[in-house]
Amino acid sequence: MENKNIIEEIRRFVEEESKKPSAKYDFEIYKFHFVPMREYAVKLAKKLNADIEIVELAAWLHDIGSVIYGRENHHITGAGIAEKKLKELNYPEEKIGKIKLCILNHRGSVNNCRISIEEQIISDADAISNFDNLTGVFAGVLLYEKLNQEEAKISVRKKLQRKYEQLYLEESKIIIKPKFEAAMILLN
Repeated sequence: MENKNIIEEIRRFVEEESKKPSAKYDFEIYKFHFVPMREYAVKLAKKLNADIEIVELAAWLHDIGSVIYGRENHHITGAGIAEKKLKELNYPEEKIGKIKLCILNHRGSVNNCRISIEEQIISDADAISNFDNLTGVFAGVLLYEKLNQEEAKISVRKKLQRKYEQLYLEESKIIIKPKFEAAMILLN
């Protein structure tokens, strides 16, 4: 299967899994997290001369474990799902390994060593996509964590500060700094 077709097949797979009634998050995760995260990842990959194909596939698949099984250990479950799906598509084993590393190491809350530029990009793109979806971040703390409005405001501010501080790449900080500063003004 041609690479562009594989990317489209994976995008459709993630979209369909996000639409299923059994999905652990509603379809909004696809529209408001996967899509912007993928855009940031590809933008960074182009700017930093990374492997765009690896980055794009990892971006689509990075949170598939959350969608199918839930948030806990989703980096591990997601890497397994990615491997299985990519093998079904006869994707090269060496590239599958690189995508799995991106997924395994994307979480800022898990202190894994990100060696490749592609791993760093996926981690950073995941973090900066939060700044495009403040309503989703608030929904998470209000609906799922059951915080009141004041607690939610404090929690979201701390989360965004952590996300910004965890960024590896200077390019990521440059991209998101205006939104970070605006969010801090609004949440103080």
